[in-house]
Amino acid sequence: MNCFAKKSHETTTLLSCLESFNFQKMTMNPNFQQVMMKPTKPERSRFIISSFFILFLCAVVSIYEVRSGNLLKFGSHTFFSYNSSSSASFLPLNSTSDDIRIFIGILTLPDQYQRRHFLRIVYGTQSPAGAKVDVKFVFCNLTKEDQKVLVALEIMRYDDIIILNCTENMNQGKTYAYFSSLPEMLNSTEGPSPPYHYVMKADDDTYLRLDNLVKSLRPLPREDLYYGCVVPCRSMNPFVHFMSGMGYLVSWDIVEWIRVSEIPKNHMVGPEDRVFADWLREGSRGRNRHMAKWEMYDYPEPRSVCTHELWPNTIAVHLLKKQEKWIETLKYFNVTQNLKPSKLYHIP
Repeated sequence: MNCFAKKSHETTTLLSCLESFNFQKMTMNPNFQQVMMKPTKPERSRFIISSFFILFLCAVVSIYEVRSGNLLKFGSHTFFSYNSSSSASFLPLNSTSDDIRIFIGILTLPDQYQRRHFLRIVYGTQSPAGAKVDVKFVFCNLTKEDQKVLVALEIMRYDDIIILNCTENMNQGKTYAYFSSLPEMLNSTEGPSPPYHYVMKADDDTYLRLDNLVKSLRPLPREDLYYGCVVPCRSMNPFVHFMSGMGYLVSWDIVEWIRVSEIPKNHMVGPEDRVFADWLREGSRGRNRHMAKWEMYDYPEPRSVCTHELWPNTIAVHLLKKQEKWIETLKYFNVTQNLKPSKLYHIP
């Protein structure tokens, strides 16, 4: 067996294959030893043929294993990915760690206390494997006395709020204030560089399933990436149209670019998701584009070209404006399945 003991994946597979054929047991057989020591001509021929047959089977197993591994690696993704570069390879990674670091900013309003408390539960009970996902609530400057007290209490208790230096708005620069402020807030000499691989902007009526989000990001590049659900909903071309404001994501290098570029500063007014895509187009950014369609969609009711039924591969459900829609969505995905039985409560 030593002649096969090379430190390679293929040889390891051959050894495993030989073991699966009980090679050692076969060699311990007295008849086998007799054949090896005093082989007659017919016996020698049969032995040579048998040996070649076993090695042939092992080679087939090795080839199958390699091909199966490649199929498993690429066959599980059901998304459309685009890369405007002529090169088929992705851009280099920023980190050697396998863990993906994602920062999600949920743009909301200061007075949405109940919605924030609800979303803390929704995201606090999700623990995606192999990833660090931080969720923060983002709004502009406080304007009321009660906000100054209640929001301060939230920060003291949860530390998950970002207050931007802007006047509250939707389509007049709030998104720019969000992305452009993050490098100064999050860069640190003590932590990893970059602090996050990806930054996402999401609405507070969007339900994100973090496990599926992480799985979809794992094979994607960590530089020059623009990710989301293309709208108008009939479109399938993310280079012509733009990603829906329900939740779109970019790599950290684009966040850094937004901070220093004059292009976003000179174009802030308009539908924020469309304006964001305009920045990237004008600045020749976001060459790697990933369209998670139809894993990101609007709630099934009322029906439109942007909706379809809830399904297991979902990454995001949008337009959950009412509590009833949230409840139906959470029930469908069985989010309470890990609730442990206890004498303290009974939930039928």
